[in-house]
Amino acid sequence: MAEWDHRWLLGGGLGSGKSEVRRLLEETGVSAIDSDAVGHEVLARGGPAHGDVAAAWPEVVRDGEIDRAELGRIVFADLEQLRRLEALTHPHIFGIIGRRVEEIVGTIVVEIPLAEQPFDGVWRWIVVDADDEQRLKRAVERGMSEERARAVMGAQPSRAEWLAIADLVIPNHEDRESLRQAVSRVVPLL
Repeated sequence: MAEWDHRWLLGGGLGSGKSEVRRLLEETGVSAIDSDAVGHEVLARGGPAHGDVAAAWPEVVRDGEIDRAELGRIVFADLEQLRRLEALTHPHIFGIIGRRVEEIVGTIVVEIPLAEQPFDGVWRWIVVDADDEQRLKRAVERGMSEERARAVMGAQPSRAEWLAIADLVIPNHEDRESLRQAVSRVVPLL
């Protein structure tokens, strides 16, 4: 098996359950990286994107920290603003992840919210699938307003776009135990 056979991108839209799948994979011993956590690092005070983002959206800076919720309200309401944010943060986020990946031996899964391949080399896709209404319900249950959840979903790839790039699909249409079983069936394939 080639080295790239063990490199996986984990994707799916808001509320699909990709973070839960990442956690379940980690429980089985699979090395995983959460790109959203790295995004927090690059936006934190002293992080590599903090200054540029604070300069671009000074209205979201509170006591020297970037208010991610407020920044999200702005960028998910305007795709041009989202692209601008991505241009400032993605090089840092994917640079950090790329360096971390190089330190890992064996299977690696990187959870990302994009349906694009951001790394050099060949990576395969694991997509967590749930229908749009179920995803919306989960986002609202986690405390997001329905309006904001719909805006985020509208800015992300559609369910069909996610499924079109999938090498493996993990269905998440039921409860956590069903999801755990689906993940356990996928682990031997990684």
